[in-house]
Amino acid sequence: TVPAYFNHAQRKATKRAAEQAGLPCQRIINEPTAAALAYGANRRYSKGRIAVYDLGGGTFDISILELREGVFEVRSTCGDTALGGVDIDRALSAWVLEAWGAERSGVPDLDASSQSRLEVAVEAAKQELSNASSVRIEEPFFFGTENLSIEVTQEQLEAIARPILERTKEPCRRAMNDAGIDPSELDLVILVGGQTRMPLVRQLVGEWFGCRDFGTPRLGLNAGAHDGSTESGPILDTSQNPDEAVALGAAIQGGILSGGIQDMLLLDVTPLSLGIETFGGLMNVIIPRNSTIPIKSGEMFTTAVDGQTRMAIRVLQGERERAEDNWPLGAFELEFPPMPKGTARVGVQFEIDANGILKVLARDIGSGNERLVEIQSAIDVEDEQVMEMVDASVDHAMSDFRLRQWVEAKQRALDALDAAEQGVSAHAQDLEEDEKRAVMASIEGLKESLETEDSVDGFGDLERLKRAAEALDEATGPLAQRMMDALAMRALRAQGLVD
Repeated sequence: TVPAYFNHAQRKATKRAAEQAGLPCQRIINEPTAAALAYGANRRYSKGRIAVYDLGGGTFDISILELREGVFEVRSTCGDTALGGVDIDRALSAWVLEAWGAERSGVPDLDASSQSRLEVAVEAAKQELSNASSVRIEEPFFFGTENLSIEVTQEQLEAIARPILERTKEPCRRAMNDAGIDPSELDLVILVGGQTRMPLVRQLVGEWFGCRDFGTPRLGLNAGAHDGSTESGPILDTSQNPDEAVALGAAIQGGILSGGIQDMLLLDVTPLSLGIETFGGLMNVIIPRNSTIPIKSGEMFTTAVDGQTRMAIRVLQGERERAEDNWPLGAFELEFPPMPKGTARVGVQFEIDANGILKVLARDIGSGNERLVEIQSAIDVEDEQVMEMVDASVDHAMSDFRLRQWVEAKQRALDALDAAEQGVSAHAQDLEEDEKRAVMASIEGLKESLETEDSVDGFGDLERLKRAAEALDEATGPLAQRMMDALAMRALRAQGLVD
């Protein structure tokens, strides 16, 4: 099992580590999904919408799943792979040191041994405060001959932890939006991970999802799930051991794969979009984020240059419009016979297996040449960068949209310019002088509109570009007619119908 927001590189590394340990990896599943399997297997739910809030020591995940007669379908997933209980431990350690230092000459510089002792003592105190109103941290000879002795209350811990826990609220909101459902439409909220034993976590999650109470859910065929009748919110289920749910779910998935469990099926999703770079430096998404896996999807592409003999397939992962703003996973080339631009047909197919591992097939339809590549990640992405990618896609949504509009309009304009200049060169003698002047003026106008492109943000005056393109289209009407007449005459001569 892996955190839901692990990317391609992290999943490959996990699979490789298992194999190096002598454990052939049959399947990689997301931890919240495994937890949902554990809950579903224990209660034999017939149907329901489930949110899995997974806050462990070092990572946070939120997944929304839908259960229908034993089929678990992941609707969305979000999270932060650099947020967990250790962040609370560090904040509490800093508070303890500051409070202790206030009673003496100041906060000391601890050596590695003292720092380690403090971390162990603080974590134990945090756990005790889940069931006690206060606890005293005692460490004899903590700093030289000085002892550490300080009382921490549950209220003090909650004041320290609250800002950290609040950081999990936004991923929850995004996961609900991605799934296209309202919290009131949920039937169950499951808490997974040791940190969810903290009372404040349960309180905040209950508030965010509008949970009506705690206890054992009443899901099933007669529960009223999906019909909008859940007026008072979902159940916040705390009945399962949060430390064991993921492992139990993994064992259940093993039973499904081996055939021992036949009345359950897991459908997971890919956490980030996958695609390739296209002409103009944009990312063309082939498999969108939150697509159910296993999945196979493809598109047809063509060439942008006359006589092109190869196409570079650059595979990307991310949520931004500009290719360079996403993560490169790998690249390869496909060769084919030279043809005029726009006539080659190259099919690119992505296939993600049940482990979230990507294979890319590129095939030239004309020649039959093809390449099948299992993508090995070119970079190792830090955990926090996964959430940064999603955050950046939201922060830059408007500018990215404008960039795509500009690049696509620019490409159409360049094609129109090329066709117009070739047409004028070949048929100038067939044009009236005023027609020729109009075409040349509109060509210059379109070129000037392209020069408004800003080197910083990558796009220019889109409305001016559109007007200039329309002007060129209107001015080249007579030219286009003469070119069509010339083509028709050549075709008739080739058939011997005219002299």
